[in-house]
Amino acid sequence: MKTRRLGKTGLEVSEIGFGGEWLERHPEEEGIELIHYASSKGINILDCWMADPKSRDIIGKGIKDNRSEWFIQGHIGSTWKDNQYYRTRDMKYVRPAFEDLLKRLQTDYIDLGMIHYIDSEEEWENIQHSDYMDYVMELKNTGVIRHIGMSSHNPKVAIKAAESGFVEMILFSINPAFDMLPASENIDTMFAEEFDSNLKGIDPERARLYKVCEQNDVGITVMKGFAGGRLFDEKRSPFGVTLTPVQCVHYALTRPAVCSIMCGYDTKEQVDAAVAYEISSEEEKDYASVLANAPLHSYRGECTYCGHCKPCVSDLDIAMINKFYDLATMQPKVPATVQSHYELLEHKASECIGCQACESRCPFGVPIAERMKKTAELFGC
Repeated sequence: MKTRRLGKTGLEVSEIGFGGEWLERHPEEEGIELIHYASSKGINILDCWMADPKSRDIIGKGIKDNRSEWFIQGHIGSTWKDNQYYRTRDMKYVRPAFEDLLKRLQTDYIDLGMIHYIDSEEEWENIQHSDYMDYVMELKNTGVIRHIGMSSHNPKVAIKAAESGFVEMILFSINPAFDMLPASENIDTMFAEEFDSNLKGIDPERARLYKVCEQNDVGITVMKGFAGGRLFDEKRSPFGVTLTPVQCVHYALTRPAVCSIMCGYDTKEQVDAAVAYEISSEEEKDYASVLANAPLHSYRGECTYCGHCKPCVSDLDIAMINKFYDLATMQPKVPATVQSHYELLEHKASECIGCQACESRCPFGVPIAERMKKTAELFGC
């Protein structure tokens, strides 16, 4: 496993990282074993944006035996309220949630303290002189967080962070599809634009972000590198062609300032598919020739299972429901395994009340209420 210097943090992070977002759906021992396996393959950086106790407990037990060998991206502002993920800057939630992170991860420090999920320029400006930012600086000054990072999907906001002088690294969403979409200041419409004949190269604002980060020695770690797995299927890909995990990894790692890509894993085989990048040939890595003549399709309305639609007033796990719907509709008939897994969900799509509050939080303009109705009809509940 090759490592790269994560900008001014000086940390030598593995090119392939661990995005822990799906740990909550695994039995604890399975999740712990998956983390151990990733570590054995040389992966040494792990992102924990999740606020749920189960995911945090699994990570804590998974890194316990070799904590000093891991670099943890721990998010400040990702909280747990009414048994659901809740993004906030309110200190009555922020401080307890971060203290809970330390406790469940069984550690007294976080390598990369992440300003969690800033996608609007207004919010970036609002936090500059706030109790929230005071807390971030307090954690940094006391050594509880070793470095300050930030997560964002909006290049305009990420550029401001890169030029701030105090943000040392950025977790940013990068894949071939996202790089063609213009930036949006409004989180409700971000990535909502459709592809057209003029979108044949990287958006200038995103290209500028990568250059600004390189110039300011701000390292980038990558989220959404596989677009929720959609790039692996020509029927669901916005390009109408299939890319491999290795090609997606190579695309991300060839952007300026990018140091590591946080891949999501359900199985050891998926870990192997990602780390195979390290021994792949140039031909296997080549994504450019695949995309060169690919037909473009709209990316609007496509769920990448990011979870930012939470919380749901009906306690629906919207991302999982959407994933099961997508898996089911890929086949002529709903597979029995998908049906059974869907039926094991505590709350079904039929319980959606159609309030559409989740839709205002979706970065991709997914018509969630409509999809819940279709899902309920498809699965019969």
